Amino acid sequence: MAPIPRLRAYDGPPILSYGFRPFFLLAALQAGLMILVWLPFVGGHLSVPTAFDPVDWHIHEMLFGYQAAAVAGFLLTAIPNWTGRLPVQGTPLLVLVLAWLGGRAAVSVSGLIGWPLAMVIDSLFLLLLAAAAAREIVAGRNWRNLKVVVLLSLLLTANLAFHLEAALMGGAMVSRRFAIAVVLVLIGLIGGRIVPSFSRNWLSQRGKGRMPRAFGSYDKAVLAITVMTLGLWVGLPDSLTTGAALTLAALLHLVRLARWAGDRTWRNPLLAILHVGYLFVPLGFALTAAASFGLVAPAAGAHAWTAGAFGTMTLAVMSRASLGHTGRPLIATAATQLSYALIVIGTVARICSGLGHGSSALLHVAGLSWSLAFLVFAAAYWRVLTGMRAGPKASPAARQT
Repeated sequence: MAPIPRLRAYDGPPILSYGFRPFFLLAALQAGLMILVWLPFVGGHLSVPTAFDPVDWHIHEMLFGYQAAAVAGFLLTAIPNWTGRLPVQGTPLLVLVLAWLGGRAAVSVSGLIGWPLAMVIDSLFLLLLAAAAAREIVAGRNWRNLKVVVLLSLLLTANLAFHLEAALMGGAMVSRRFAIAVVLVLIGLIGGRIVPSFSRNWLSQRGKGRMPRAFGSYDKAVLAITVMTLGLWVGLPDSLTTGAALTLAALLHLVRLARWAGDRTWRNPLLAILHVGYLFVPLGFALTAAASFGLVAPAAGAHAWTAGAFGTMTLAVMSRASLGHTGRPLIATAATQLSYALIVIGTVARICSGLGHGSSALLHVAGLSWSLAFLVFAAAYWRVLTGMRAGPKASPAARQT
């Protein structure tokens, strides 16, 4: 891929010099702090003036708050590599940050300002992000990555549908599945490129051995089947046909993961955690298939995807990209490895809670572990994301994001 272009002259605060800086930090703070509010909120010990019920508020802010910020940080960093154009920084980046913050505030007080106004304010961020991504990709004639703009547009549509369904139907059941499906396709698309690529670069420096398979026809077929399967799941989650399709998708993604030689990366935590994170994709498909057959509760599969795949992979990418793009060595410190361990513990606890095993206690273990994982990341990477570069240029491996 093309190297990161030189930045235009910029003498503002470092945090606004590149998209990953504010959005990775905001994503971590949102993920860590919101859970500490949600646990007493869902338990009836705290009131939040939102128009959503506690569960919908939690789901919305994880998908369209935390996850949207993490996606923005990644894309605003990756698109300059894809297009060879200069990155969004300074005032335009600040506008995106303020739009995201405005959305979080509007959703949290939507019970006071009304859900229609909250919906408009909240949707502005994804609209601006999709427009910015489209502008850069079209201007750079990087046509093959226009699919990212399509996914952002679908995520925006899911956000609008979430507000409407929650207000008019009393709960956002269909739109939450729609949003999860969109992010899952994004994880499958981007993860399927960066995980084997990063792994191959590292393993090629360590002599002979089995190497990861590059993105190819098998991956395209898996993604096509995934899109069709998720379409079934969004519309007919309890159908036996959906269950069969989900089972097939689980097997295909498990084979896909096995092709990436993850067993050879265990000495490198920054790589190994990417493989661990992707493992939750087939696990989520398998558990969701079991839910379609009436064997387990839907929450188990949903959290394998959202807490496991989404949470673990975004934390892995945030830590790796933050180090590489600020000129620091790609080394997982003790704090980084602690955050990885905490998010895996939290995910396993949440899946078990969804399966009904000591659900109340495990729910709190899961929530606190998840929260600590991101707060540890925020504390450890605060100076990385807000301070000056440590080196003259980004790590070559990091340029692939």
